[in-house]
Parts: sequence; C-alpha cells; structure tokens
Amino acid sequence: MGNELNHIHRFIPSANPLNDKTLLLLHGTAGNEDSLLPIVDIILPESAVLSPRGKVLENGMPRFFRRLSEGVFDLDDMRVRTRELASFIQDSATYYNTESNKIFAAGYSNGANIASSVIFAYPGLISKAALYHPMIPYVPENPPDLSGLKVLITAGTNDPIVTEKETKELHDLYERFGAEVRIFWHDMGHSLTREELHRTKAFLSES
Repeated sequence: MGNELNHIHRFIPSANPLNDKTLLLLHGTAGNEDSLLPIVDIILPESAVLSPRGKVLENGMPRFFRRLSEGVFDLDDMRVRTRELASFIQDSATYYNTESNKIFAAGYSNGANIASSVIFAYPGLISKAALYHPMIPYVPENPPDLSGLKVLITAGTNDPIVTEKETKELHDLYERFGAEVRIFWHDMGHSLTREELHRTKAFLSES
C-alpha cells in the first residue's frame, strides 16, 4: 500500500516490459483500493494497476467526493477532489516511472462519476474510460475537447439509482464534447455484472 502520494492506494507494476497501459481503478461508495482488484485479470491483464481509495467518508464509508443527498452532489467538494485525484494520477506516473503509459480508467458508480469529473476538467489525462453505472457529475461551463477519448458506459435497465434518461444524457454529453462513446445495456440493477466486465475487456483491447 502506498502512502507517499496524496491518496492511500495500491500500485501493481506490470510484469510485461512491453506494457504501455496503466489501469486506473475507481471504486464505488463503501469500496476501497482493493475492491476492484479482482476485475483486473478479466478486463486488462498485464497492465500496471493504480487503485486509489476515496478520501471522503460518508457514515464511515469511503467515497471520492461528498454528496448532499442521493444523486445530489456537493460540487464545491467535487472540484477539490477532482483536482486532488488528477494530481495523484500525474504524480503517480512520475513516482512509479509510468509516464509513457496510457491511462485507462475503470470506475464503478461514485468512482465512475469522479472519473467523468476528471475527464471533463483535465482532457487528455485519461485515454479510455469504462464507466459502470455512472451519473452526470456536472455539465462543464466550458465544453472540453474530448476528441480522441473512447468511453464505454454500462447501465442496468432496472437500476434503482441511475435512470435510463440520465444514462442517455451522459452519453450525449460525451458525444457533444467529441468523444467516441457507446452504451452497453443489461436488464439488471446497479450491481456490476460479469457481462459488463467481458464487454470492458473487448473495449479496452480495441486499438
């Protein structure tokens, strides 16, 4: 576990000297730096792995930013946490000597939301993103140029937290900003499914 940078985290170096990717794992509410590690061998084996723990606690449960109520985000806190996370990603690349690697993000729920916030605020930092059950973190006042970014959004048609309408609106927002974006729908709820992981593997393997 690393404590030298501004997030408690896990870093797993790649065993492949030709690897040029770092998989950034961003957990959901009540998760931690270990929660998503089991999906690595499914979605992007042999990548370096960077998995930070969210710094905000909600009833003792880690999150990446505060919320005022279900689906209502504290935007001031989100700005601070987004800046901290972006700095952590950049500083980690220097610390672990992975500056030449492409950053591929996989975020679940709250982790997917902070991933979008980082993407909107720091275009180019993340090359690809798999967003599991995301919401719209905010609509940027100044539209970022996300051309070259590839995004996979996964969503459940029976998700009690994220509506189909909001999923489609997030898709359209990314498309408006120039990203190449697609949605994978399944008929489950808010939980992460194995089918989503297999879709992610195919998505992250594309050139």
